[in-house]
Amino acid sequence: MKFLVSCLLLSASLFSSCKGENPKAQHNTEPIAIGGDTVSSIDKSIWVIYQDKKNNYWFGSNGKGVYRYDGKTIINFNTTHGLSSDQIRGIQEDTHGNIFFDTPSGVTKFDGTSLTLLKAIRSNTNDWKSFPSDLWFKGNGNTTGAFRYDGQNLYELEFPLFNPKAPREEHAVYTIYKDQTGAIWFGTLAAGVCRFNGTSFQWLYEKELGVLADGRVPAVRNIIEDKDGNFWFSNILHKYKIKQEHQPNSDSIQYSKLNGIELLERQAKVELPYFTSAVKDQTNLWMSSYNEGVWKYNGNTLNTFKIKEGHTNVLIISIYKDNSGTLWLATDNNGVYKFNGTQFEKVVF
Repeated sequence: MKFLVSCLLLSASLFSSCKGENPKAQHNTEPIAIGGDTVSSIDKSIWVIYQDKKNNYWFGSNGKGVYRYDGKTIINFNTTHGLSSDQIRGIQEDTHGNIFFDTPSGVTKFDGTSLTLLKAIRSNTNDWKSFPSDLWFKGNGNTTGAFRYDGQNLYELEFPLFNPKAPREEHAVYTIYKDQTGAIWFGTLAAGVCRFNGTSFQWLYEKELGVLADGRVPAVRNIIEDKDGNFWFSNILHKYKIKQEHQPNSDSIQYSKLNGIELLERQAKVELPYFTSAVKDQTNLWMSSYNEGVWKYNGNTLNTFKIKEGHTNVLIISIYKDNSGTLWLATDNNGVYKFNGTQFEKVVF
């Protein structure tokens, strides 16, 4: 499992800087008209899966750009076509159907015809805002804050308030999550989690969300709110009941720490019970671990799905639920998998 943490920390080091620009400067580069390359298959190292409103699938790789699959044809887009990097860390879509690719070298926008690199504006006043149509990006994993796109500009924002229990460099953002109330949550390297409700910031810190006793740093790599309104921050041993009432004189989130999933010997034996990605359906939480497979939890029982290629563990980067509710896995070493109702099976195009 130490290998797991080392690999994940190494992946974070791949993030390069996405520097801000003078607000008076041109915010976006000139769009590059693209056609993409028709290919017969996707790369083995896929980190992100996304299905857009037109039901096209997008598969973001860790070095070969992004693939679009319309059910018949696979088109590959990479830096030669205008992507800012061939390493894809996130894919989102705005209300107009534009697709955005989060990469270690910045955010690229695809309008269906051309690719445009968005240049970030560094906010001199650190003016944080939040609107329902905003898109949020992690950036490079080193910025002590996040990037917000308001439909026109991309802003680089730094946390104005830091968790005093952690050094500044431990506030690097690893995941972003919008909860049912619209509040934005930021999972960090080792400073715990931060909630921004549109006007103020509050922090939650527990020892398992930071540097562990043996020196390992699992980081808060994923956040999910379950059907009961409880929050899970990567670790499956604990969940948190958040008191949503704002405490005007407190910079800390008021919460109760509850037991998460009890790892009984008959259910699972995991050295470091962290998930790196999670989704939910009407009754279950589905959580993926880098080399421990997938866990399905219905509130009472835990089922495990080991994903193997022969005798080799398939290394899972993320789990995704598509427009029809079907579950997919993006893996670091064996392409993508899809759940058939009983098990996850490899997708061959």
